[in-house]
Amino acid sequence: MAEGDIKLEETWKFALEGEFADPYMAQLRKFLVAEKQAGKRIFPKGSEYFRALDLTPLDEVKVVILGQDPYHGAGQAHGLCFSVKPGVRTPPSLVNIYKELQSDLGIPPAKHGFLESWAEQGVLLLNSVLTVEEGQAAAHQGQGWERFTDAVIRTVNEECDGVVFILWGSYAQKKAAFVDQERHLVLKAPHPSPLSAHNGFFGSKPFSQTNAYLDEHGMGAIDWRLPENVE
Repeated sequence: MAEGDIKLEETWKFALEGEFADPYMAQLRKFLVAEKQAGKRIFPKGSEYFRALDLTPLDEVKVVILGQDPYHGAGQAHGLCFSVKPGVRTPPSLVNIYKELQSDLGIPPAKHGFLESWAEQGVLLLNSVLTVEEGQAAAHQGQGWERFTDAVIRTVNEECDGVVFILWGSYAQKKAAFVDQERHLVLKAPHPSPLSAHNGFFGSKPFSQTNAYLDEHGMGAIDWRLPENVE
């Protein structure tokens, strides 16, 4: 993936230039081009592969929430983990995140699943893998995205101070196991999926813990309320 092909927010582009120059990114780009040429539909669209980074510049990161893969249904994914486009039914894991948000901070569930207002406040909503084939969950695992997003997490770990890493589920916890817990706050809980949310996700209070830490470190709390009207 040649750097000249990448439209990316400047702080991230500078921090990650070594990744874009590495042969594995060229291989990843070759893979994605071949998939499209084979007539496969790839989500999200190309301009949204790096949407999480574009909305949350490196020097503004306060919180990192890690997901695994983009949603693979038409019209869902737009580059932020757990988030869906306006007008799309809120996915089950996000429904449970909203339930915990209400239990934790008394914020009623939003009527949509569009989380860009979180990202604009410094919440990096990062999937481990940034693309997927329509209807084929995890189809793009092992093609290079994991290495790239490892570099993103490593950059936040090394370049930022006092970031809250919210790690839901064993996959996220393993991926960010190297984060310096002397320098950052790491909050771990089971995944909000309906399969695991009752094993300790509910009642974990990640939102109040995050805001207390951010306030304590002079970072400014996140307003977790989502706007009522989104387009």
